[in-house]
Amino acid sequence: MTATRYDRRMYAVMNDRRAAAVYATVPRRRLLVGAHFALTVTGVGAWIATVFAPGYAPVVVVAVVLLPWILLTGMLNGSTRGLLELRGRMLDERQLIERDRVRALAHRITLWLLVATALGTGAYGALTDASLRAAVTPLLVGVLAAHWMMPLWVAGLRVQDDLVDDADAS
Repeated sequence: MTATRYDRRMYAVMNDRRAAAVYATVPRRRLLVGAHFALTVTGVGAWIATVFAPGYAPVVVVAVVLLPWILLTGMLNGSTRGLLELRGRMLDERQLIERDRVRALAHRITLWLLVATALGTGAYGALTDASLRAAVTPLLVGVLAAHWMMPLWVAGLRVQDDLVDDADAS
């Protein structure tokens, strides 16, 4: 199948190297993933608080966190050159294999997160003799967010540094 105008535009956006210095090295990408993780936890926690807690402070936190979260998401997508965002027809064979590996690893991590959440929730209910109704919904939202973001975090941590030509290094 041939690439559409949308495919070509997304490929150009995902492969724009103007911000490459921000994610050029492994430590920088780890920092980006860590910051994205922290913003995701903060944003999801605040969103859960908007549903289950009174007041408007959580709404403000969600609003404040949203823009930097979007920017970091774009930087992580750029660092992987659109590995998870581009359609398969825009990726080469090596990228398709890497995308499958990233998704498989993210799936395994999320599986164990779900197991830990289920065990933790069950233990909490057994030890405290408390109703789990109030705890289950926020936990499910948190695990859903982790499931959604895990492939991006895994891809951001697995991406290799760009090769530097000897001519460029001189």
